[in-house]
Amino acid sequence: MSIAAPHSPVVAGASATPSRLVNEVDNRAAYVSFGLAYLLGHGAAAVSQGDNPLLGLPGWLPTTLLGIGLATGITQATVAALRAQRGATEPDILSGKLLGAAWIAAFTALFLAITGLTSALDMPELQSILWPTGSGLIVGLLYLAEGAARRNLLHYSLGVWLALTSTAALFLGTPGLYWVLAIAGGGAYALAAILERRRLMQYAGRPQH
Repeated sequence: MSIAAPHSPVVAGASATPSRLVNEVDNRAAYVSFGLAYLLGHGAAAVSQGDNPLLGLPGWLPTTLLGIGLATGITQATVAALRAQRGATEPDILSGKLLGAAWIAAFTALFLAITGLTSALDMPELQSILWPTGSGLIVGLLYLAEGAARRNLLHYSLGVWLALTSTAALFLGTPGLYWVLAIAGGGAYALAAILERRRLMQYAGRPQH
């Protein structure tokens, strides 16, 4: 004889799918795009800068490769976040909007900090060091916030790694910091893209309550 479990009353207008399932973000495309940006952009800078560069590349190429990759990654991340908000509750939607706005605020603050610092010190050449490392720090901290808000341990761990390796790279100067960013950063994104697939498969297999 089976005993039926009591049913909780269904609130009118509530989604039949728990919000934790509706809100899940697939970060694989964004991870791949950011990873390529790190590998190609910072990699190109690593091999073309320093006293004895390995390759003679035009100065604009590393920045262009990095910019294209980052723009693509941000677009992919935005699309994934918007897709995950379909059918979400109002608090979850508000949380997603605030996290999205945090990217704009954080990079605006970074721009002001780097521009102000290099201007005050009259050392514009510092921008070539502060921008790649500062961007890694900002992205890492934003990942920390997103990972905590979405209870995504992989995203959170990637943020910790990016924040620590990007700032630690400052001790090496050029071109060493670019090698760290390309290998440690790009490699972390590649690993995260692989682990993200497994995370989503495990997530999809969880029983719904």
